[in-house]
Amino acid sequence: MGKGRLEAFSDGVIAIIITIMVLELRAPDGGGLAALRPLLPTFFSYVLSFVFIAIYWNNHHHMIHAVEHVDGAVLWSNLHLLFWLSLVPFTTAWMGRNRFSAGPVALYGAVALMAGVAYYILARTLVRHHGRGSRLARAIGGDFKGKLSVFLYALAVLLAFASPRLSLGLYVLVELMWLVPDRRIEGVLAQEDRHNHD
Repeated sequence: MGKGRLEAFSDGVIAIIITIMVLELRAPDGGGLAALRPLLPTFFSYVLSFVFIAIYWNNHHHMIHAVEHVDGAVLWSNLHLLFWLSLVPFTTAWMGRNRFSAGPVALYGAVALMAGVAYYILARTLVRHHGRGSRLARAIGGDFKGKLSVFLYALAVLLAFASPRLSLGLYVLVELMWLVPDRRIEGVLAQEDRHNHD
């Protein structure tokens, strides 16, 4: 089956996730800048999660771009990823409202960890569907960065109970690793285009 519906549905869900997150940013009662100070933890949580979701949207777009068709296993793997991403607004709000206490920070990391695992499963399901010689398989390769991200999230969850700030630092570190879009897929597609034109 074609990939159009999967891509459109995923884009819609991600847009709703971002909308829910921004609705949690409630304006303060006071008119001065000092009234914004209590909202800083909530705003930082929002920025952290917005970048997190944006990275997933960007990489999901690139991965699906390299895909030719999907099957039922791919659809379910994609829904599995969207399930974990749909929990991000809840963990974002809980973490911000409780000023980064251990429990909410750990849960935020657990959701991020499971989203990373779900993305890895989706990528492997797509590779299995298209074959190990496909352009997607060549682009993804061993996916060292994806595996490292999952490890860092797991470490951050464990560290949250000792130092929530250190956990937040690891979340930011993972985002910095992915802030530049993954160029492996673009590279493979560009190489194929050059080969086809020669």
